[in-house]
Amino acid sequence: MDLLLLVVIFVASILCFLIFGHLNPKRNDVKRINNGLGKRLPEVAGSWPIIGHLHLLSGSQVAHKVLGAMADKFGSIFTIKLGVHRVLVVCSSEMAKECLTTNDRVFASRPKAMGSELMGYNYASVGLAPHGPYWRMIRKLIVLELTSQHRLQMLARIKVSEVESSMMDIYKTWVTAAGSSERVVVDMKQWFGKLTVNMVVKMMFGNHFSPGEQNGEEFLKAITRFAQLIGEFVPSDFIPWIRWLDLGRYEMKMKKTALEMDAAINGWLEDHKKKRNYASTLQVDESKDQEIFMASLLRRVEEAAKEELYGFNADDVVKATCLALFAGATDTTEATLTWTLALLVNNPMTLKKAQQELENFVGKDRKVEESDMSKLVYLQAIIKESMRHYPVAPLLIPHESIEDCIVSGYMVPKGTRLLINIWKIHHDPQIWTNPFEFQPERFLTSKKEVDVKGRHFELIPFGSGQIAGEEICWSYLVERIFGGIVSYSINSRSYVQKYAVF
Repeated sequence: MDLLLLVVIFVASILCFLIFGHLNPKRNDVKRINNGLGKRLPEVAGSWPIIGHLHLLSGSQVAHKVLGAMADKFGSIFTIKLGVHRVLVVCSSEMAKECLTTNDRVFASRPKAMGSELMGYNYASVGLAPHGPYWRMIRKLIVLELTSQHRLQMLARIKVSEVESSMMDIYKTWVTAAGSSERVVVDMKQWFGKLTVNMVVKMMFGNHFSPGEQNGEEFLKAITRFAQLIGEFVPSDFIPWIRWLDLGRYEMKMKKTALEMDAAINGWLEDHKKKRNYASTLQVDESKDQEIFMASLLRRVEEAAKEELYGFNADDVVKATCLALFAGATDTTEATLTWTLALLVNNPMTLKKAQQELENFVGKDRKVEESDMSKLVYLQAIIKESMRHYPVAPLLIPHESIEDCIVSGYMVPKGTRLLINIWKIHHDPQIWTNPFEFQPERFLTSKKEVDVKGRHFELIPFGSGQIAGEEICWSYLVERIFGGIVSYSINSRSYVQKYAVF
């Protein structure tokens, strides 16, 4: 958010302030503190009227590093004002644990935002929906589907099939250029992106991504815009009364993106409905189609609809859920895989050890299999260290308190938003020796028992607590995807010989 935009927000807000007036939340804070409900939270200095501390986040430095620098000055727990909203920033594993375990129920909701409304089917997306009966219902359905044995088996089959197909594409590229004196260069970020999209599309929707079908290219571009827009600092999210100005044209962009995504995902949904009706008419076995996530979820949601969908229709619930999981599994997976391989290339000794481990336990005469992963402990350490270095979401998706609570002796009022700075926790020198160095060996010694499933708060790239249930569940699948793809990439010389450069 640039300074010119902030000036416009400031002027517009003052006009609204003069017209509508304001409430002073500090009066209620004093009452709570006087009633023995904890100490007052430290607040960062430099807050401006109306916009609060938004101007401190308007520079070129990324938000998680700006907030990390604040933690060095004000401590690992403090508050800032983002427009009209009070935000609790937590930068330590102990306090993150207290927020997401002791106060798990209190922070079980998400704040409302324009992106969740316009691109999340009016808060039907489980990862962005406020806490309540709808959220509990759809979360339960997702966990049942993602952790089922047939879903894991299906993922394993798809992973093998898609990785083999992608490796063959690289081999064909090398064969085509075999007569050239130059080496073959492979864009691994693009390769990871195409591979991940094909895997997730096939698991969720049942077919390969094809640019020529269902406006595939437009859908991928829309998903990319979705990921960018959902993480933007939208002015009206912090100062609601200026939404009509549509500063930054965010509302216009979000509506356009939502329409493009819906057109593609609705096409997949209608295809599955037609297949189901056709199978029912001809009494054909439809068990194969039921393995597909969208078809299985549709069946479960329609069963739940017989009781209550809390104001949503079944189609929107299915589309919102599939869209959230697709967006969460593609761009994030591609980014983490790219960072992992980049770290290995820049640390040749680590790469050599990983290759040696693969040769010892797998060899060069066969492909890596799912059963091999438990033996590849060094590879698993590499994946954990990559997630520690470059968490996909350096700041966890915001939570919001649904009632007053106490965190580390401080009084946190109802309605306070919670930001957990994962990046700062993952680089805390009190937890991690030489935190800015790439050292997978730490997960073979002092941090051997630490995993990424939300149980160890010094490493929580996917979050933790009950609101992160579907994220942790999905992280289990993502971790398995990472392991297989990274192992293939590291050991790729067995398939494309020494001519390809990775």
